[in-house]
Amino acid sequence: MATVAITGAGRGIGLELTRQHLAAGDQVFALVRNPQGAAALADLAVSSDGRLTVHPMDVADEASVRAGAAQCGTAPIDILYNVAGVGGSPAPELESSDWAEWDEIFRIMVQGPLRVLQAFLPRLNAGAKVINISSQLGASTWPYGGHYAYAASKAALNRLMRSVATDLKPSGVIVGLVHPGWVQTEMGGAGADITPTQSAQGIRQVAADWTLEQSGDFMNWNGTPHAW
Repeated sequence: MATVAITGAGRGIGLELTRQHLAAGDQVFALVRNPQGAAALADLAVSSDGRLTVHPMDVADEASVRAGAAQCGTAPIDILYNVAGVGGSPAPELESSDWAEWDEIFRIMVQGPLRVLQAFLPRLNAGAKVINISSQLGASTWPYGGHYAYAASKAALNRLMRSVATDLKPSGVIVGLVHPGWVQTEMGGAGADITPTQSAQGIRQVAADWTLEQSGDFMNWNGTPHAW
C-alpha cells in the first residue's frame, strides 16, 4: 500500500487519480481548495474505510499549503501529485493582457507546486516520487499560438522542476513532469482525445515506472518521452 497526496483532487484528472489509487488499496490525502464543494470526494471518503481523507489546500497561499500538509500527519509520502491548475484565457494577447490573471496563473501553477513540494519535503524519503502535471503547451515544440499565460507557466514549471530534480537526486527523491494528454475534463472540453480514466491510468503507470535516472524528464501520459 502506497501513501499518496494529490492536489486538485476535487475534479478531472486529480479526482480520477484519487479514485484509482483508492481502488488499488492506497492511502490517499486529497487536497482541494474548497472541500465543501467536493461532493464526489466526500462520497469516495465514505466508502474508503478511512483510506481517503480530504483536506483544504489553496496552492496559491503559503499558509494554506502548510496547514493542509500538516493536517495529513507525519507519515512518509510515496507519491505526491501536483495536479491543481487553472486554464486562463486561450486567446492571443498581442495588444493587451490581463496581468492579474497572469499573476494568479503563476501563483497556482509555478509557485504552487514548489510550495507543496516544500511543505511535504520532510516526508519524502529515497524512492518517493513527485509527479507534476505539465502540458504539451509548455514545450518549445508546440506549433500554435495563444494560451500565453498558461503555456508560459507550464514552460516555467518544467524548467523549475528540472532544477529541483537535480537538487533532490542525491537524496533519492524522483521528480517527474507529465503531459496528461488532451483530456475530456472541464478544462479540456468534451471533444478532447482521451477520458480522465485513460489519462490517470497512464499517469499512474508512468509514475510507477519512473527511475531516479529519469528524474527531471518530461513524459507523455502513455510513457513516451515528450520533446521540449
